[in-house]
Amino acid sequence: MDLFLKGKIALVTASSKGLGFATARQLIQEGATVIINGRNESHLSDAKQELDKIPEAQVFAVVGDVSHPDFPTHLMKEIEYHFDGLDILITNAGGPPAGTMDDFSIEDWEKAINTTLLSHVRLIQTAKPLLLKSQTPSILTVTSAAVKQPMPNMILSNSIRAATVGLTKSLANEFGPLGIRVNSILPGWTDTERVHNLMQTRASLNNSSIEEEYQKQASESPLRRIGKPEEFARVAAFLVSPAASYVNGIMLVVDGGLNKGLL
Repeated sequence: MDLFLKGKIALVTASSKGLGFATARQLIQEGATVIINGRNESHLSDAKQELDKIPEAQVFAVVGDVSHPDFPTHLMKEIEYHFDGLDILITNAGGPPAGTMDDFSIEDWEKAINTTLLSHVRLIQTAKPLLLKSQTPSILTVTSAAVKQPMPNMILSNSIRAATVGLTKSLANEFGPLGIRVNSILPGWTDTERVHNLMQTRASLNNSSIEEEYQKQASESPLRRIGKPEEFARVAAFLVSPAASYVNGIMLVVDGGLNKGLL
């Protein structure tokens, strides 16, 4: 299936590792020119070197922290200088730490809100003028399946990512008349470094092993396994592509059926 992504300009933030990296790779394989981003220069350089191995890859890397208030403006200036406009914006940011209400101070909440919610807001605000230059503009916010079914010991993520989904739905209505589609993708348990760290935390809390925690999550899924980053990436690439031109304002869960709700 042709996703009509050849020649499109796409920005994927927090893409030196994990789901962001997998999504950037998928977009490049589909023919898009991709701007990758990460706050660790070494990790970002390694990611670019790996992506450059893809035949005919067009990869541009910008180091920076999307949670820093001034960085999105700098990032968009770089994109405007090199590419003039932007077709696809995928807003992705590191998730907040695991824990319960008693584990976090107000300062912890404010930090998590800045990273997990306001980074999306700033990126979208600053990218909007560039997206309006595109014939097929699309925004995808990366959130979490916890929006649909809150996860134990994840109060920051459960709360703040729900706000990001509210932002996404509101913008789908607000930006729709401008031709900009806005959707959200909600990954479940996927084999990434962040999930491995979360499994370590759970193993410590439950006095179990990491392997047991992985097996526990796999057993709760109808598919009896956790997801692979490339499985998430293929869905993300479709949602931002012109092939999904009439898909707007949806919150698509990619969790192998773990969510037990009807919607």
